[in-house]
Parts: sequence; structure tokens; C-alpha cells
Amino acid sequence: MKRRAFITWLGKAAAVPLVWPLAARAQQPAMPAVGFLHSASPDTVPHFVAAFRRGLRETGYVEGQNVAIEYRWAENQYDRLPGLADNLVRRGVTVLFAGGAGGLAARAAKAVTATIPIVFVSADDPVKAGLVSSFNRPGGNATGIYLFTSILETKRLALLYELTPTAPVIAVLINPTSTLAETQAVDLQAAARSLGRQIEIVKAGSEQDFETAFATIARLRSGALLVAADPFFNSRRQQLVAQAARHALPAIYEVRDYALAGGLMSYGINIGDMYRQAGAYAGRVLKGAKPSDLPVMQPTTFELVINLKTAKTLGLTVPATLLARADEVIE
Repeated sequence: MKRRAFITWLGKAAAVPLVWPLAARAQQPAMPAVGFLHSASPDTVPHFVAAFRRGLRETGYVEGQNVAIEYRWAENQYDRLPGLADNLVRRGVTVLFAGGAGGLAARAAKAVTATIPIVFVSADDPVKAGLVSSFNRPGGNATGIYLFTSILETKRLALLYELTPTAPVIAVLINPTSTLAETQAVDLQAAARSLGRQIEIVKAGSEQDFETAFATIARLRSGALLVAADPFFNSRRQQLVAQAARHALPAIYEVRDYALAGGLMSYGINIGDMYRQAGAYAGRVLKGAKPSDLPVMQPTTFELVINLKTAKTLGLTVPATLLARADEVIE
């Protein structure tokens, strides 16, 4: 080989390793993406997001390393959910998670895709909502966690009566925009009749309604308050607890976060842990599991939390029998 030809050949050979790794990298599959659709605002549910990420990590997925998460927040404007769900589908996410707004986020996700796997956290019965065929065999492209938080309303009412046996009237705050509102009202009215007590339903569908709602509660001379299970109420727990304190109302709430914020009492499930399990389900789907093969999960443990500091402020003596049943007492 002539010297000039050899140098030309050597230059081409040296250039080859610089080219093929770039081509190989271009052929690598893109990082899978999880679409995270939620009815609330990111600043109100950071603990749920953190729990969802923990669930993903349990199945080997870490955001930014081997999975991307695209967030869409409805900011409590539920009419935005269908458009946000459609946007995530158009982005081509691998798995679509839907949470909040009772079951509206899950319904919005189900309405826009029959092929992309959906993992939901829903307080609405997923069978009745048409999300799955059954709990054990979901069928279709969706599965997740059924919170059934509204079913616990009658238990909360009984606990509140036990704590405030002399209250002539108990007010019940309900979000009329919730898919659960009608069921909550009917169930609580029936429970009140069985207990031989009186309740008054008061409605608040936005933060602007709180002042009017609590003014109504005061006018009704309510001796206690039950705040019905609702994602919007949960996102405004500080304001609700503050209003109850301002009106010196003993109140019971859906989740522990209220008691930590100064609320008197809560009874319900650990919703954060449900989000962790949803994250783990999303991870399993990313690994190839089909939603139709993953049974809809339901909570099996419930926690009663009592804030004794708040009880003292209200001048209430918590019965020893109730304290003995508490899973957590805040002093």
C-alpha cells in the first residue's frame, strides 16, 4: 500500500469509533414516562407525590434516572381534568396515573384512552364508575386503589356523637361538586336517624364558600362538625381547621393530616400509603404487568387520631374509652 493511501485508510479507520457510539446511543429506547394527573395543586399534596415516588423506587424506578414523570395539575378546577388527561395521552406516556377529585381524575383518564395502562387512586367505587369490571379481575386497561373513604362517614359520625353526646345538632360540611356528595348526605342522614340525633347538611364547593358555610353553622347553633371526605377539603385543611377553631367547634375529619394541623379528631385510612402502593403498581406496569391482571386494592387498616391539646382548648374531656381506641394521641 502506498504511503498516501495508507494514511487515508488509517484516518477513516480512526474515525469509525467516533461515529458508531453516537448512532448506537440514538437507537437506545427513550426513558419511559409516567403521566401524573391530579385534581389538586402541587403545593397541597407534596406528601402524596413523595409517596408515589417511593412506590416507584420499590419496583426499581427512580425519577430522572430510569423513568420520567410528567405532572398535570387541575388546581381544583375539575373541568380541566379531561383536557389534561388528553394532553398526557398525546405526549405518549407509558403509564397514566390519576388521583384526586373523588373519582373524576380516574374517569377523565379512562375516557381518553383504552390502550395506555391506567393506575388510579379513587374514592369513587371503580366498578360503579365503569373503570373496571370487577375488583379481582379489572379487565381493560385500568386498575388501582379504591379508597372508599366516604363509606367511613357513618363511623365518623358515631365517634363524634360519642365525644359530644350533648350536642343538639351536628353540622356536616359537604362539597356539592363531589361525585360522592349525594351518597354522603343520604348515608349520614340515615345514620343520624338510627342514632336518634339531628344533623344539618351545609355545602361549600370553593374556598370562597367557607365563610358563608361557617356562618350558617353558627346560626344553626351546631354543637359539633363533621367535615366530609373530599380531596378539595383535604387540600384546604389549614383553613378548615382554623375556621373550626374560630367558632369553637369540635370537629372530626377524614385523615390524620387534619389532626396534625390542629383539628380535634380524625378517622380514616392512610392515604399516603395508598399513593405508595399506586406508585408500586405503576412500576409493575412499567415492568410489563397488565392492569387487567392486577386486582384493585383496598385499605385494610384505619386510624383514629385525637388531638388532646385541641380538646383542652375546647374545654372537652375525651372519654377514656375513646382514648383507649385511639391509634395516636397528640398531646
